[in-house]
Amino acid sequence: MAKRWRQLTVWLHILTSVGWMAQAMTLCVLLSVGLATDDAVVRDAATAMALRVDGRLVGPMADASAFTGIMLAAATPWGFFRHWWVLVKFGITVVQLYLGIFVLSRVLEDSVTAGPSAAQVVGTGLMASAIAFQGWLSVAKPWGTVRGRPRVAGGTGPKWVFVATVLGGLADLVLAFVVGHPLPLLSLVLLVVGLSRRPRWAGARATRPVRA
Repeated sequence: MAKRWRQLTVWLHILTSVGWMAQAMTLCVLLSVGLATDDAVVRDAATAMALRVDGRLVGPMADASAFTGIMLAAATPWGFFRHWWVLVKFGITVVQLYLGIFVLSRVLEDSVTAGPSAAQVVGTGLMASAIAFQGWLSVAKPWGTVRGRPRVAGGTGPKWVFVATVLGGLADLVLAFVVGHPLPLLSLVLLVVGLSRRPRWAGARATRPVRA
């Protein structure tokens, strides 16, 4: 059962990552339509829909994808800083979350009245491309281990970590869809709890890395 819940966590991470990428592509298309048209009605409708998609879909999917990815790194022998592909994925995720929350969302609010810009189209296209690149990293796992990191892999977290990740991630997704904007309450609590408890299992030797 522990293995089954770990697999469900991987499934939820893949599902939300693909959803995040698809919705970023949707934003790119909507903003492209608003930028290309001379019809004010079409432009306003496209930018208003982009703002709605960002709040109801992109934000929740991004939060859930980041949450499940961090929990998988924390609760499996891959860790955060042992392998270059995990470290690069983690860095890209942090940058994307920052840009999405503090830059893109605010700019989309302004574009409802001012109209979309070419920078917004390029930015959302790059967001989708970066997520696709992260998918490739998960499959190829290139570049080996980070120099200086211990060769012995850490342990795998207990069953409750994966159960809480799946149920908490799904609960926050449902809550976000209901209220109309991201509200990762359970995810943040579980991140704090999971990361604080990580040293208890991280020192256990794993027989082999678990695919994340």
